[in-house]
Amino acid sequence: MGLIAIGLLVLQTLTLPYRNDLPGGAVLLHGTTNFPAGDASPKTVTVHDIPFSNASNLIYSSKLQTEAFDIMEEEIEHNREEKGKERDMTNDRSSDNEFSSEQVLDLDKDSIKVHIKVQDGSSRQEKDRAREKGFSMANKQAREMLSKADNTVLLQRGSATSKNSTVSNKPIVKKMRCDMPPKTIMTISEMNHLFLRKRASSPKMRPEWSSIRDHELVSARSQIINAPIVRNDRELYAPLFRNVSMFKRSYELMEQILKVYVYKEGKPPIFHLPILKGLYASEGWFMKLMVGNKKFVVKDPKKAHLFYMPFSTRMLEHALYVRNSHNRTNLALYLKNYANMLASKYPFWNRTSGADHFFVACHDWAPYETRHHMERCVKAMCNADVTQGFKIGKDVSLPETYVRSARNPLRDIGGKNPSDRSVLAFFAGNMHGYLRPILLQHWENKDPDMKIFGPMPPGVASKMNYIQHMKSSKYCICAKGYEVNSPRVVEAIFYECVPVIISDNFVPPFFEVLNWEAFSVIVAEKDIPKLKDILLSIPEEKYRAMQLGVKKVQRHFLWHRNPVKYDLFYMTLHSIWYNRVFQIKPR
Repeated sequence: MGLIAIGLLVLQTLTLPYRNDLPGGAVLLHGTTNFPAGDASPKTVTVHDIPFSNASNLIYSSKLQTEAFDIMEEEIEHNREEKGKERDMTNDRSSDNEFSSEQVLDLDKDSIKVHIKVQDGSSRQEKDRAREKGFSMANKQAREMLSKADNTVLLQRGSATSKNSTVSNKPIVKKMRCDMPPKTIMTISEMNHLFLRKRASSPKMRPEWSSIRDHELVSARSQIINAPIVRNDRELYAPLFRNVSMFKRSYELMEQILKVYVYKEGKPPIFHLPILKGLYASEGWFMKLMVGNKKFVVKDPKKAHLFYMPFSTRMLEHALYVRNSHNRTNLALYLKNYANMLASKYPFWNRTSGADHFFVACHDWAPYETRHHMERCVKAMCNADVTQGFKIGKDVSLPETYVRSARNPLRDIGGKNPSDRSVLAFFAGNMHGYLRPILLQHWENKDPDMKIFGPMPPGVASKMNYIQHMKSSKYCICAKGYEVNSPRVVEAIFYECVPVIISDNFVPPFFEVLNWEAFSVIVAEKDIPKLKDILLSIPEEKYRAMQLGVKKVQRHFLWHRNPVKYDLFYMTLHSIWYNRVFQIKPR
């Protein structure tokens, strides 16, 4: 068991390149240090140029080591990524998200390190000698373990606590989670029931101490619940909303009341660098428009109702992920250190345990990277999977938008009239995950009304062909890839095609305010063989009503270089505000 524990520590260190030693034998993740000689309590630590004012939040105490073990265990159990299956994050249009279920970790014989805990009262020389002694011991024991395991150790949950656990020299091959249907399924009707039940129940998040901002939010909630009835509003199409009266009043109060503080800590590329093009553009567009918004952003955090953490999960992956390592533990710990820094530098995080903080993230890995240490925050994420920690009524399902032109995000918008749409259903995309091969197995080249294809050839002509198919089809199939979310949902709306969402456990965007039944079709994965029958069973009158709904809802899914009322920026901010209003309970 001791060897296993040493192995865990060794593996933890190996997955974190650019290691630097802190006083006391602690290890700082991905950073540089600059300490006065003999100073065992540095005032400032820089991690990728992010100031951490309290070194105790970074040193691997026994508690932090335990949390690191928990993260490593979860990585092993849930996140094994198959070698050779990594996708190009930037150029693959239909790259709908890869996660893994179990992990094989490789040990490098020539680069073995371990965390050593030394008493704080020791001198720097004593700490260095202890650290060197510890490294030597760890090297020796780890090399013995490597020789027995043929350089490959397969870690399994529970092995650290089992006295009789053995190390196999042959990795156990298991299917990744993305290649298997979910073990549990929550239907859209069950999601609606859960949402209504949570809205009706009493709020539970009570701040540590009172604030006038809390009372302002509670007053806003009362006004939203008792909103005056809206009839024939010129700006809002009522069938699109769960309750158009509540939405309209909530939006008005957001414009009147809401103030947001944007944290200045952190430097590019992970912080304050909006990426406005590609598959993960939603998080970049929101960052750009939020930071530059003079109406909502305040310089004094004491005036803020919400606190925005402006990091990019896309750039976090780009800057820190070691390609082909199949390990994201360092990414999660990096954000944990960031949250610890905010908690040590400001009082606001500790007042609510982060419940009045939020982030906007579109990368597939965001649920893993932010769980535990940002669990109470309002999470606006594209990967809105109820089986992976997404909390209906608190978190926000962020639309995944594939932006082809940062200068003109509205390029090619629109589509043909309903009477000119000759294709019943269309899909084209790479065979990511378990679901799309099933879709093609049943429908590829099986029916002239069902234009179901695999990946389209590369090139501009192919992209235009893809767009024209969407503009000419009645229904656009939005089948999940590796994860539940897909940019096709917004693409269908963009080209005025009724989206057909086939993705169990996916919470549709802006679920707390929109009525998705008014402009989309949601099909259970098990019903793929009946897909054409389901679509043909929809009366023409209902189809035209849904297609009109798509055209009406389109304005809520568009990015503009300068935000427009009710557009995608304001809808995202509103859902964050709306969920926070219904979560708070003042002291």
